[in-house]
Amino acid sequence: MRGNRGKGKNRRVHNVWRSYSDMMAGLLLLFILVMSIALFESQRSYEAELESKKEQEKLLEEVKEQAEEVEQQKKQLKEQTNQLEEQKKIMEEQQKKIDKIIGIKAELIAQLREEFAAHNLSVGIDEETGAITFDSNVLFAYDESILTEEGKSILSQMLPIYCKSLMEDTYQSYLSQIIVDGFTDTKGDYEYNLKLSQDRAFAVAEYLLSIKDTFLTPEQASVLESKLTANGRSKSNPILDENGEVNMDASRRVEVKFRLKDEEMIKELHQIMSSSSQGD
Repeated sequence: MRGNRGKGKNRRVHNVWRSYSDMMAGLLLLFILVMSIALFESQRSYEAELESKKEQEKLLEEVKEQAEEVEQQKKQLKEQTNQLEEQKKIMEEQQKKIDKIIGIKAELIAQLREEFAAHNLSVGIDEETGAITFDSNVLFAYDESILTEEGKSILSQMLPIYCKSLMEDTYQSYLSQIIVDGFTDTKGDYEYNLKLSQDRAFAVAEYLLSIKDTFLTPEQASVLESKLTANGRSKSNPILDENGEVNMDASRRVEVKFRLKDEEMIKELHQIMSSSSQGD
């Protein structure tokens, strides 16, 4: 009986230790599980933080690049603004020059009108070119290039008034050319009319040079010689009547005109400004 009791007691002790061991093992497993979860969460949090840090660094880099781009754009804008200011100054200077040239030309044409009127001469002056026109039918015999006496008489009245005004100190520094252009009617071929128009223009220019000393000072005469040019225009630019037909008599003519310095530049500027306005 005693032996059996001892065995039962040992069995109970053994069961208690086994239950205790199982409980500790369970706790250990639970601890390991909790630690594993904690480590996993910690790792995941670390990775998330690292990823967030990378995103922040990337965002900062983008902001930096954008800031650099903005600075570059500001620099370019400043350069463009400076260029526009320079262009504005140039355009203002050019506009002043245009206004001055246009003003000088208008004054000169107005003075020519007054001078001709003062000498009781009715002379048409082209507002754009300042040209005066001579009828070739009066200056020359038909198909000829030798000046008639009547032609010489007309030229001797009109050319001195015209050229003396051009040679005044007020206008001389602006003067680029004094031009004599000869024109024919549209009959005949171009080459023949070219020679005839050239010969007639040369005849008028030669006559002007032959009388220059009667109304100009030696200095003015020298300027006239350096500025004078004669050209044949053949049958180009014929004069049309009110019906659009070629007026043969009016087309046979000699024109004397002047050109001021920078007029070609002014024409180009006007073309550019016109093109710009059309583009807008």
